[in-house]
Amino acid sequence: MTPYGLAVEDRNGILSQRTAADGNGRVRYDAARCSRRRELYFGAIVGESPAMHAMYDMIERVAPTDATVLVTGESGVGKELVAQAIHQHGPRRNAPCIAINCGSVPETLIDSELFGHEAGSFTGATRTRAGLFERANGGTLFLDEIAEMPLDLQTRLLRVLETGVLRHVGGEREIEVDVRVIAATNRDPIKAVAEGRLREDLMYRLSVFPIQVPPLRERENDLEILADHFLAELNDKNTSAKRFSHRAMDVLKSYSWPGNVRQLKNVVHRAFIMADDVIDVDCLPERITGRTASNSTGALALPVGTTIAEAERQLIRATLDYYKEDKKRTAEALGISLKTLYNRLNAYRELEGR
Repeated sequence: MTPYGLAVEDRNGILSQRTAADGNGRVRYDAARCSRRRELYFGAIVGESPAMHAMYDMIERVAPTDATVLVTGESGVGKELVAQAIHQHGPRRNAPCIAINCGSVPETLIDSELFGHEAGSFTGATRTRAGLFERANGGTLFLDEIAEMPLDLQTRLLRVLETGVLRHVGGEREIEVDVRVIAATNRDPIKAVAEGRLREDLMYRLSVFPIQVPPLRERENDLEILADHFLAELNDKNTSAKRFSHRAMDVLKSYSWPGNVRQLKNVVHRAFIMADDVIDVDCLPERITGRTASNSTGALALPVGTTIAEAERQLIRATLDYYKEDKKRTAEALGISLKTLYNRLNAYRELEGR
């Protein structure tokens, strides 16, 4: 068996563990040993389901190569963790691994951010600056949300991938770079091409080795493992011993998790703050327990007296849920720019302790 589970021995015989039942009959999660096993293999990725085992096998196969990888999956499934695992277990592990979210950088700046610029090439460019490709030289560059990159820039990216040569914005000198590129998108790449969001030739160049990250709802039994893992991290950090009640865990298991693992992590953190010793149902957000109208109906109930800031936060979260974490459709429905939506979400994550 492979070393990603809770009841297997690792390949070098370093660790051996079987999970045991606690006094309440629930499977006990040994966070220290499982974390050590993951450190040896796939870093921060947690999961024991068949879908995750299949993904681990794909990572093992492609990591030792230099092939470009296209990681697909819904928002919040952990695509960047997959990219990090590929880097960490490949020949470039001792070189930089740099990530950029192509949807969060203004169109006017992303060209310079990726490829660098010469002094005086545009207003504010007071000095020559290396881009991310140069800074990642010898290592890996992770391009998240690649389908949000402007089409003209996709053409430049394709040329760099094909030739290994780039030019600064405003420059003439050709600069050779040796970078492994891993890209990711929460869109179906074929649909993105059909919709004119992604160049077909770039899609084929990036997807030499595609990896699909499964959504949380398709990861049988992983939810409890993940929830206990996130809680164990918080307990270690805060020198506490909080635990989930049966009822709370049942509620977590019954929820659909449109925001996937990221949403679960944030919910566990909030519940940890709300709980004294035992995390019960009343420590969970109302949108998880169903104590307010379901977002699937397209309705949101807010009590009188809710602050404007909190109402805005809940509206954004509810709209994201309704559109299944599609940020572009969410921004359009809310009448705000995609960059504003990203800024709001980043601010909420900071407040929630991410």
